[in-house]
Amino acid sequence: MAIARPIRMLGAACVLLTLFLIFNLRQSSDQPSTKLTNGMTRDPLLDPTGEPDGHLWRADEHDYSPDSAESARTNAALITLVRNEELNDLLKTMRDLERTWNSKFNYPYIFFNDVPFTEEFKQKTRAATKAVVQYELVPKEHWEVPDWINMDLFRESAQMLEEQNIQYASKISYHQMCRWNSGMFYKHPALEKYRYYWRIEPKVQFFCDVDYDVFRYMEDRNKTYGFTINLYDAPQTIATLWPQTKKFLAANPTYLSDNNMWDWITDDQARPEHNEMANGYSTCHFWSNFEIGDLDFFRGEKYEAYFQHLDRAGGFFYERWGDAPVHSLGIGLFADSNNVHWFRDIGYNHIPYYNCPNSPKCSGCQAGQFFGGADWLSKEDCRPTYFKYVGTH
Repeated sequence: MAIARPIRMLGAACVLLTLFLIFNLRQSSDQPSTKLTNGMTRDPLLDPTGEPDGHLWRADEHDYSPDSAESARTNAALITLVRNEELNDLLKTMRDLERTWNSKFNYPYIFFNDVPFTEEFKQKTRAATKAVVQYELVPKEHWEVPDWINMDLFRESAQMLEEQNIQYASKISYHQMCRWNSGMFYKHPALEKYRYYWRIEPKVQFFCDVDYDVFRYMEDRNKTYGFTINLYDAPQTIATLWPQTKKFLAANPTYLSDNNMWDWITDDQARPEHNEMANGYSTCHFWSNFEIGDLDFFRGEKYEAYFQHLDRAGGFFYERWGDAPVHSLGIGLFADSNNVHWFRDIGYNHIPYYNCPNSPKCSGCQAGQFFGGADWLSKEDCRPTYFKYVGTH
């Protein structure tokens, strides 16, 4: 029996639709996305990790000798806020960084302190590198508690945070440090001539040989910010940070980047209790004890205005706003997310968290290891949320 023409046409349409869907699936598979759309089903650091794609500046191809007038170094420096009593821990960091990277490129170190450095500190840090080393005092006006802060309210707030087992809540120098790292460091005269910085800290480890100039990588690709570790913050310490941020955005709506990280910042699925306690903020942030950044971004109108708003709100003292969430919100809202880079190839540890790639250039850590210690630390990993919304680039 002959098949009616309408049915034949319907069958032909179904065949064409099927072919169209297959074609599009094949096309999309040829253009893989860096985003892990359903969260992190497999840690990317378990896969073989190499250097970033494209042209890279190398020490054996350019002049990076310490005293060269024709050096290939761009205008960048290694920086840290450090105390005299942290000397031995800092020396361990320097030895690791020199062994894995800076002995090839000889970028200068700039050390900051709110008190003068001792001669012992200067002598031993100079001996740890061939690069130029500077020792700088933090200006008093950058360090002192602002005159608009009510110290009675600070003490009351600190006591409330201590009752919730929040570390350093009553330590005024910790609050001063967070404020300085959030919005003062880039104003220091010693950094005026520099465009890029790599923040280092005492008590960190570097595991992998890095054979290219990371600052030239940032410059050549117009990168704003580079990170290794992505964590959740303690929501009790930043309860009003997001409401104050939204107030700032309401007054400055044009500051928001067209390609921002709003979904990463406001995710309420992975840890809804964090979002609720932080009043709409996921508490995800870049762990800023490692960061490679563009000082021009922080000096720019948008970030500086944002910091001034936060500073006047008082949360650096009445709560315990850290530079990590403040930097992260600034980057996540005002920078182009394509210009933020995960340095997956730089093996790094700041107790208890790791960034450890699967690479023959690495030793001393286990590929894919995120933490060292109790299993509950795994909950603090915000990389799945970041990779879901932003990607692994």
